[in-house]
Amino acid sequence: MNAPHNPEIARSVRTGAFHSNVHDLGASKPGQPPVLFIHGSGPGVSAWANWRLAMPVIAQERRVIAPDMVGFGYTDRPAGITYTMDTWVQQALDVMDAMGVAQADVVGNSFGGALSLALAVRAPQRVRRLVLMGSVGVPFPITPGLDAVWGYEPSLATMKQLLDIFAHSRALVTDELAELRYQASIRPGFQESFSAMFPAPRQRWVDAMASPEAAIRALPHETLIVHGREDKVIPLQTSLTLSQWIPNSQLHVFGHCGHWTQIEHAARFAQLVSNFLAEADAQSAKTSP
Repeated sequence: MNAPHNPEIARSVRTGAFHSNVHDLGASKPGQPPVLFIHGSGPGVSAWANWRLAMPVIAQERRVIAPDMVGFGYTDRPAGITYTMDTWVQQALDVMDAMGVAQADVVGNSFGGALSLALAVRAPQRVRRLVLMGSVGVPFPITPGLDAVWGYEPSLATMKQLLDIFAHSRALVTDELAELRYQASIRPGFQESFSAMFPAPRQRWVDAMASPEAAIRALPHETLIVHGREDKVIPLQTSLTLSQWIPNSQLHVFGHCGHWTQIEHAARFAQLVSNFLAEADAQSAKTSP
């Protein structure tokens, strides 16, 4: 009897010295770049866990690529690898190169927002538009919520407490979800890499993920910034700062929403992103010969 399919496991793609687990859905029309989704840094996270509601919706209109960043999910965990922004940016570029993607629209959540921002700063020609959701990437004092997330020690009770931090609505924090995320966090290798990534004191990892202010202010990209008003993990102020620093940006704040905009307001989030990217498609069509 075949084992049930794990939806978190997708395509294995060679990226530098290791293989990355990459979801590849949908198809883009001519002249329409794919969307690169970059997940956050919660315990047991994967691209599928983070983007499972958004990916199939966006994939109805364009190609969607969503890798597990190294240290997370089902991407290889090479011995001796250093978990730094340099490593993750290079992996994102390697994913794009391996899949024949010259340019992408990039959607990043939390840690993934900082990575998306760094990618746009370091390789601006590879990014068409940016979507930053509950994003890190600018300096801020670490919150008790983020400190608890990065300091996670596996137990079902602790996972339930973290879900309370992540989500504003108690309706989302079910025993079933807590069990699923807890089991994900204790898969072989998962907690070992996670605990190695953000050891205390953790303020230094917030600082290490920040891009220089001058570089952010110089970004030419149209950028959609999204944040939950009740976010206990990444403060709303980070998105206010980003909206002030990025010249061509717009900020959308969801009320009654914690750190999981893409889950707590899934349909609205997908529609917002779809409209933002479709606007760029329309502009490109006007300027094409």
